[in-house]
Formats: sequence, C-alpha cells, structure tokens
Amino acid sequence: MTALIIIAVVLALLFFVIGIYNRLVRLRTNVSEAWSGIDVQLKKRYDLIPNLIETVKGYATHERETLESVTKARTAAINAKGLENQVAAENQLNRAISSLFAVAEQYPEIKSNTNFLQMQQDLSSIENDIERSRRYYNGSVRDQNVLIDSFPSNLVANAFGFVKSPFFELDAASERAVPKVSFK
Repeated sequence: MTALIIIAVVLALLFFVIGIYNRLVRLRTNVSEAWSGIDVQLKKRYDLIPNLIETVKGYATHERETLESVTKARTAAINAKGLENQVAAENQLNRAISSLFAVAEQYPEIKSNTNFLQMQQDLSSIENDIERSRRYYNGSVRDQNVLIDSFPSNLVANAFGFVKSPFFELDAASERAVPKVSFK
C-alpha cells in the first residue's frame, strides 16, 4: 500500500513537471511566433523606405545627411542579429524616419506629391501593424516571463534552461512623450 502511494505521488509529480514544461515550451513558441509577426511587418517597412527616400531625394537634394542616416539606419536594422540589437536598430530607424518626415515638411512640393502621400500612408499603416505585433509580442513575453519567475514553475524552468525574453520597448523619451497638438 505504501509503495502504491509513493508511486502515485511520484507519478503526480512527474505529470506536474511535464505539464509545466509543456506550458513553458508553448509560451516560448508563442514568443517566437510573435517576433516573427514583427519581423514580417519590419520587412514591409524596409521595402518601402528606399522608395520614400528616392521621392524625397528628388525634391530635397541638399538634405543628403538626413537621407544617408535613414539609409544607414535601415541597413543596420536589416543586418541586426539578436533581439536586443534588433530593438536598438529599430529605435534608431524610427528616429531617422522621423527626421526624414521633418525634412519633407519643409518642402511643400513633396507634401503634394501623390507618390509620397501614398507611401506616407502605407508607412503609417505598416507602423500600426508593427505596433499591434509589438503588443502581441510583449504580451507573449509577459506570459512566458511570469511563468519562468513564478514558484514552483521557476524550478522546472531553471532545471530545463528556460530564460526570460526581453520586451520590445521604445528607448527614446521623445517617442514616449505625448505629442503637442496646436490648431492655429
């Protein structure tokens, strides 16, 4: 009878560990899938940026430094390896694109160009998709990290080498700030 109780406890413990392990694997897979969604949206943005630069270049030839910074930031973002490097490169690219639009604001002929307006609208749509993808990614990371940190699942996570994933966060204070709107 004692042997049956011991076997039952060991089996219950084994099923408990297997359940936690499988949940950790599922959450890690969700994080990977979520990052893949961000990656797809970033690729769309990378493909749109050269056309946007060419349109601005046609009107603002003496804004070479801004155009080059966008090109360099795009290349760095495409070539970034690892999530943390990718996040840093994306934040740099966001700043460079903001500078490009600031340059475009100085040229009324750019703002009236239908190609530029369409690309600006497409970029805005892609940025919204990236934001949704980031939100899904961060939610997946949150769920995984909570399970990795919580007791007793942290024992299983540590035993099998599960590590927390970083959040995809904005690093520039200007991107976190509430924009000022003025109707003059």
